[in-house]
Amino acid sequence: MGAPARNEGMPLVVAIDGPAGAGKSSVARRVAQALGFRFLDTGAMYRAATWRALAHHVNLDEPEAVALAARDMQLELHESAAGLRVLVDGTDVTEAIRSPEVTRQIYILDQNPAVRAHLVELQRAFAAQGPTGAEGSDMGTIVFPESLCKILLDASLDERTRRRACELEANGHSADFKSLRREIHERDEKTRNRTVAP
Repeated sequence: MGAPARNEGMPLVVAIDGPAGAGKSSVARRVAQALGFRFLDTGAMYRAATWRALAHHVNLDEPEAVALAARDMQLELHESAAGLRVLVDGTDVTEAIRSPEVTRQIYILDQNPAVRAHLVELQRAFAAQGPTGAEGSDMGTIVFPESLCKILLDASLDERTRRRACELEANGHSADFKSLRREIHERDEKTRNRTVAP
């Protein structure tokens, strides 16, 4: 069976969807490298927007203020030999966006329709610049419905917790497995039940 038909002008995208901690970023990065595609880490985009809102002391209970902070963000994603570097307003926040504080609050921006609409626009603009390996929880359904290839990547809650704990520890943060497992489960439920792109 050949590749699915694509409309002329549609970006060439391999979309990898799945829940938090399933390994989407790792797999999408390797797929992009193997194919010579650009790598789009949409999770890093939501983390960057969350970091910026926290850094600017935006009241996360005010959806309009949160959306404005995301729209005002100058976001740059750069691939390097050491991996993806994330810059917000000219500041490298690659490590900062992986902090437990950002992880705990990211769901607020993830569920904000205006934030999602803005970041989806940036994601599509990114893919329009060249073939892309993209990861995220709605890549093949909402952002790139006409992707060349769609993959749903999943893992057990315990395995996803173990992966996230290792990531936190590698970045110098302590990780309590039980608390982290509960946080990931709660994020799963919020993602499944959000009004936009569940």
